[in-house]
Amino acid sequence: MARKKAEEQVSRISVSLPPHILRELDGMVADKGYVSRSQAIQHILHEALTDCRQEDDNEIMAGVIVLFYNNSTTGLQQKLADMQYENVAEVISSLHVNLIRRQTLEVVLVQGRVAKLHEIENRFSTLPGVISGRMHLIASLIPPLHEVGREALVDVGPV
Repeated sequence: MARKKAEEQVSRISVSLPPHILRELDGMVADKGYVSRSQAIQHILHEALTDCRQEDDNEIMAGVIVLFYNNSTTGLQQKLADMQYENVAEVISSLHVNLIRRQTLEVVLVQGRVAKLHEIENRFSTLPGVISGRMHLIASLIPPLHEVGREALVDVGPV
């Protein structure tokens, strides 16, 4: 049998639970299709730890801001585009889909300090015409697009 790589090894712990919580955990394992209690607990802990990281305003995280808005609101789409440009250091990409009844679903991929991302989310979500806005952050980062100190344009010699 091949030995697991170091990054794939796990540590075992023991958890004591009251019977009613264990029943709920077993029900969740069955309902959601987890292969084991351990997998369900890992998922729950990962989400809780990610939530804790979001409480640190200086933590750098990646995520999405999901906006649902009325695209017939005068100037809204231009204002959203301008605000994305104003925050180009944090806004990585965006995608919008036009829905029925002049509504749009827009997903904005972001990365940066948690405090700045919340500020951007609040500015987007409170614009007139935005029906709802919500941010979801993850405990991972997008790899750097550019090396620090590298010039944007590479000198290829005389043209």
